[in-house]
Amino acid sequence: MSEEQRDDLNFVMQARLDKLEALQAQGVEPFAYRFERSHLAADALPLLVEGADEGPTVHLAGRVVAWRSHGKSIFAHLADPSGRIQLYFKKDQVGDEVWAQLDCYDLGDIVGVHGPLFRTRTGEVTVRVEQVEMLAKALRPLPFGKEEVVDGKTVRHSGFADDETRSRQRYADLAVHPEVRALFIARTRMTGAVRAFLDARDFLEVETPVLQPLYGGAAAQPFVTHHNALDMPLFLRIADELYLKRLVVGGLDRVYEIGHDFRNEGIDRTHNPEFTMLEFYQAYADYTDMMRVVEGLLRHAAEAVRAVLLGTDVAATAPARDEMILSGEFPRIEWVASLSAGIGVPDVMALTDSELRQAAERAGVHRASTLLRPKLLDELFQYHVESKIDRPTFVVDYPLELSPLAKPKRGNPALTERFELFAKGRELANAFSELNDPLDQRRRFDAQAKLKAAGDKEASGVDEDYLRAMEYGMPPMGGVGIGMDRLFMYLTETHHIRDAILFPTMRPE
Repeated sequence: MSEEQRDDLNFVMQARLDKLEALQAQGVEPFAYRFERSHLAADALPLLVEGADEGPTVHLAGRVVAWRSHGKSIFAHLADPSGRIQLYFKKDQVGDEVWAQLDCYDLGDIVGVHGPLFRTRTGEVTVRVEQVEMLAKALRPLPFGKEEVVDGKTVRHSGFADDETRSRQRYADLAVHPEVRALFIARTRMTGAVRAFLDARDFLEVETPVLQPLYGGAAAQPFVTHHNALDMPLFLRIADELYLKRLVVGGLDRVYEIGHDFRNEGIDRTHNPEFTMLEFYQAYADYTDMMRVVEGLLRHAAEAVRAVLLGTDVAATAPARDEMILSGEFPRIEWVASLSAGIGVPDVMALTDSELRQAAERAGVHRASTLLRPKLLDELFQYHVESKIDRPTFVVDYPLELSPLAKPKRGNPALTERFELFAKGRELANAFSELNDPLDQRRRFDAQAKLKAAGDKEASGVDEDYLRAMEYGMPPMGGVGIGMDRLFMYLTETHHIRDAILFPTMRPE
């Protein structure tokens, strides 16, 4: 913000403070305790039946988003979570004392009004205000945009267009952009639909520790903290997997959790250090069973989002995505075959580390010379295959070295029974036929520990308690992880993860 803009803001805020003091001098308390609201705006509008000029009395509350003074009358618009409604103030209706107080009202103020509905000459349903109450005086002006009618349609020009500021001040973004409110309502409905889908299939929602003595279940760098009373380091979880699978050992055959995970890594358009994950596990199932569950779950989520956004500007951007999700079974491609074709070799797994490194350098992989084989394979796959997948597609049968928690593929132990779901170059889901052999699991943990010792910051160590749980007998199971932020981005054509999270992680101002 420039010094000139800052001076303008200070001037406006001082003017609002002066109005606040003027209201208080008149005996008005500008920050109320409560207001008895009878209707939302959208519920009030149809109360004035077609053909009638007068309707019932309503009590409405919300934010003033438009204000037009015409001598002894004022037209305003009140916005609430359901929409907006016009208000009409007339001096001889509200009285001289209240009329004088209206000079101290501003755009953004939160007010409560009481009065009957009527229809203006232009046909707009309006509240003829008989009583008005200041509920919260806005001391800082909200960046409302301007509106104009173009070809019979109302076009709104945002006064709050800077993406970074909108993410920092989500409260203001929500206040001035009804489409953003609709977007995040749709996100909540999507999460509710996912819960309903799993609950209907006898999955039990559980909670597992966020602070963990060991991190695991994924390849990622953790956030590290210290517990003072126990005098020990703890990690913010990078995944829910190992604790959820412990519960399956305990006899909870179908479990899921929707919660926050944390990874101490970079921030870009698809990564936020704090993100929402869904993980669910089903005993006596394998990864082919979980593909069918994922297809059904995503259809359910897409229908919930569509129901909220139908008819909004957001919905107009994503019809093709909906159709891809709702169309039925997703195509399947094999990991090794697809990457081999992408690089142009018969079998990528036959390449030496040196050859993989050269291929990675040709692909522009950052610091390829420092990466170990599993990371090289992962980076090459992202470049040659993942980034080029458009419609929802299952990639199946990953190499063993990329999947330390998956069972070997039946008939080819160099591969694992794992799939990932990709769409528009983004990972939406990751799933395994889960490893339930504790001896094999120990070997893989040991391999991860060696990678960690060799400098791989994303490798995990050996979790002895998890191995002990497996040794009691872990039933075969299928497991799935779905990034809820990325799923929502896909369903709504949202291009940056910070626009799918209410309060994304950002640098200090």
